[in-house]
Amino acid sequence: MDALKGILPALITPFEEDGRVATTSLERLLARLFDAGVHGTYICGTTGEGLLMSVEQRCRVAEIAVANTPPGHSAIVHVGAASFEDARDLATHAGRIGATAISSLPPAGPGFGFPEARRYYAALAAASPLPLVVYYFPEAYPAIRTLDHLEEICALPNVAGVKFTDFDLSVLSAIAKPGRVVFNGRDEVLAAGLLMGAHGGIGSFYNLVPDQFVDIDALARAGRWSEVRERQDSVNALITAVLRFPLFPAIKQVLTWSGIPCGPCLVPRAGLSVEQQDALRKALAAPQIRAVLPDEWTG
Repeated sequence: MDALKGILPALITPFEEDGRVATTSLERLLARLFDAGVHGTYICGTTGEGLLMSVEQRCRVAEIAVANTPPGHSAIVHVGAASFEDARDLATHAGRIGATAISSLPPAGPGFGFPEARRYYAALAAASPLPLVVYYFPEAYPAIRTLDHLEEICALPNVAGVKFTDFDLSVLSAIAKPGRVVFNGRDEVLAAGLLMGAHGGIGSFYNLVPDQFVDIDALARAGRWSEVRERQDSVNALITAVLRFPLFPAIKQVLTWSGIPCGPCLVPRAGLSVEQQDALRKALAAPQIRAVLPDEWTG
């Protein structure tokens, strides 16, 4: 539990043009993130395209990420899959390679409600000795959509806490109880999530400006809330600009411009068109956005 806190990028997965994991780029990205002070990574989640990968690819990414995680830092492996057997096998693999914890989205699709979500999390938590971080994302996965749902899931044995991706931070505050870890999952409101009791954050934009989010977390821990808000406002200018484009291809494009080739997203996602790349480059050239981008970005 002590290791589950702080700033954890939802790790982007770089690929070669043929779909193979780009090992060198992934290792370089991990080194950059840890050099910036992040406290761990969240591996093969939605941002990392885990649900679009084969089990073998996901195992490979997890192995690289865990092997490149410094001592004292956390590696949470997302193991959610359409098949429970795949999720169980991924959880077993995560334990074997030394991950800190596992996580999973709820089951999605017609016919999956709260009883199915509870049954799924109970079975997954029982299948692995690693602590389980459940995923609250009611906008996209409505099988878990209320505080009562969350409380019941968190009461399951071996459930350590929640990745909370929602803007209703009153629910986050209510779920953040002693002995339970809560990660804020909306990058735009990390500052508010920390104020309301989150122990850290997991986010996509942490790949681009990890130092900014590490500073937000540190300033919040120090109670310097006016500075926290200023730093969050600056980061939100970047988030607003990038969200005008398809999110994951845009993040990969910016990382590629920064010197870490990330390759394409997996099918069915498309890359940015030439026009979109030009528009993104122009948006990122705005002074208030360049002020938060790392020095290595040369777009």
